[in-house]
Amino acid sequence: MSFASWLQIGVYFAVLLALVKPLGAYMARVYEGGRTGLEPVFGRLERLLYRLCGVRSDDGAGRQEMNWKTYAFAMLAFNGVGLAAVYLLQRFQGVLPLNPANLGAVSPDSAFNSAISFATNTDWQGYGGESTMSYLTQALGLCVQNFVSAASGMAVLAALVRGFARSRAETIGNFWVDLVRGTLYVLLPLSLVLSIVLVSQGMLQNFSAYKTVELLQRPVTEQVLAMGPVASQVAIKQLGTNGGGFFNTNSAHPFENPTPLSNFFEMLAILLIPAALCYTFGKMVKDTRQGWVLLAAMTAIFLCTLFPCASSEQGGNPGLASIGVDQVQTDQQPGGNMEGKEVRFGVANSVLWATATTAASNGSVNAMHDSFTPLGGLWPMWLIQLGEVVYGGVGSGLYGMLLFAIVAVFVAGLMVGRTPEYLGKKIEPFEMKMAALGILVTPVLVLVGTAVAVLLPVARAGVANPGAHGFSEILYAFSSASNNNGSAFAGLGANTTFYNIALGICMFFGRYLVKIPVLAIAGSLARKVNVPVTSGTLPTHTPLFAGLLVSVVIIVGALTYIPALALGPIVEHLMMIGS
Repeated sequence: MSFASWLQIGVYFAVLLALVKPLGAYMARVYEGGRTGLEPVFGRLERLLYRLCGVRSDDGAGRQEMNWKTYAFAMLAFNGVGLAAVYLLQRFQGVLPLNPANLGAVSPDSAFNSAISFATNTDWQGYGGESTMSYLTQALGLCVQNFVSAASGMAVLAALVRGFARSRAETIGNFWVDLVRGTLYVLLPLSLVLSIVLVSQGMLQNFSAYKTVELLQRPVTEQVLAMGPVASQVAIKQLGTNGGGFFNTNSAHPFENPTPLSNFFEMLAILLIPAALCYTFGKMVKDTRQGWVLLAAMTAIFLCTLFPCASSEQGGNPGLASIGVDQVQTDQQPGGNMEGKEVRFGVANSVLWATATTAASNGSVNAMHDSFTPLGGLWPMWLIQLGEVVYGGVGSGLYGMLLFAIVAVFVAGLMVGRTPEYLGKKIEPFEMKMAALGILVTPVLVLVGTAVAVLLPVARAGVANPGAHGFSEILYAFSSASNNNGSAFAGLGANTTFYNIALGICMFFGRYLVKIPVLAIAGSLARKVNVPVTSGTLPTHTPLFAGLLVSVVIIVGALTYIPALALGPIVEHLMMIGS
């Protein structure tokens, strides 16, 4: 890549890491019930929402606390109501207002899939947004879920952190308080600021009817341009690591991502909150070194996937070079594998977005992953398969990484023959069982779902590209759904009854069979007494532990998925270079 490409990547990481500490410290105050400075703006609304939720506002933030089971029930009940609301909006949108394109009801299986998708923060889309969803469904259904599904994941993280921070406690916070404060004081103000920035770059934000414009090129004489409240949805889709696009081509669409500057801010928004939450974790457990170590481990894995992905895409396809197609970068052309990429972004920004969106459980795209080279597409897929813990989704990424941290200290404890400890809490069989469940549930869903799809003719019928690449498309779909990412290899026709139901099931269990074990661990740790640090305690704030944590994450991912990846992108790469 050119110097300018490396400079763009360097500036991106410099800005991201510079914002970690101030935003992380601010979010720690939010979840600890401290002053944020926004109380004059949102304080009255916060108290109103507490009354609606049945929380006594005169007790302050979180005095009516819950044990982990009550917290989990409240979370499941709230997400269930949201799921039902989005389903009904889709089914009845044809007779509801704010539907200038007169779009009809969404089919039952697609509505089922989309309702689960947005309630679980996955935002997998088997449909084209501008040709399927009315403004009311997009704004009241999908956009609202973008806020509350993200806030729900952050709330679960806050509960887990309290489990580490507390001693001899039966409670881990109040779900309704965490949900309200995360939405009002974190997601909403950041989204308002980002929306204004995106509108300034030319992104749409209106409720106008679709526009018909005359074309200069013939034989087609006119084209219908979709309108809508785009900027408001794009802001929260990125900040909340949701990823669902207003348009079918997502952030490759010029109305959804018009300029290189809008592209930069959208990419920054994808990783901003997940990265800053590492510092939030350190502040809440009273040892910021712990947060920096987790951030360092995430960044190390991210960079180790970004660079080979960039190398694969910049190298291009040797088959094209053999027939005289020039893929060398010059001042006049971007070079590399530009198939499926926007010229205004080029290889560097397309690869950076692809790795960021799959490292986080975001799933938005500014280039088509299906058009990446085999190894270029492998790295984003593998980042998803690691469990979306490399920064990860808002809240979900860090609590997923903390499950790996529990496994890492357990492995270290076995090496020296003593009970493992993490942040002053003994890690015992219950915590290990819950951590193992949270880590292994998604690989089971991915591999079993892929195997079933490969065996069934009705599932294979949706594959546009036979052979190794077709297998990669199916594997990517189940990896994305089970790990709540939402991006796709676009060659798979997934808007069918089989895929809508199968992927919907994977999204549901991939989200909640991780959340519930995390809350169980939080409740167990909160009841424990902090043990004093001794000479035999493994320091978890050192580069050594960061290396151990990275090793555990990579080994689990490699042992689980290498056989499946060998049947897809790896064999496809060997076929490409051997042809």
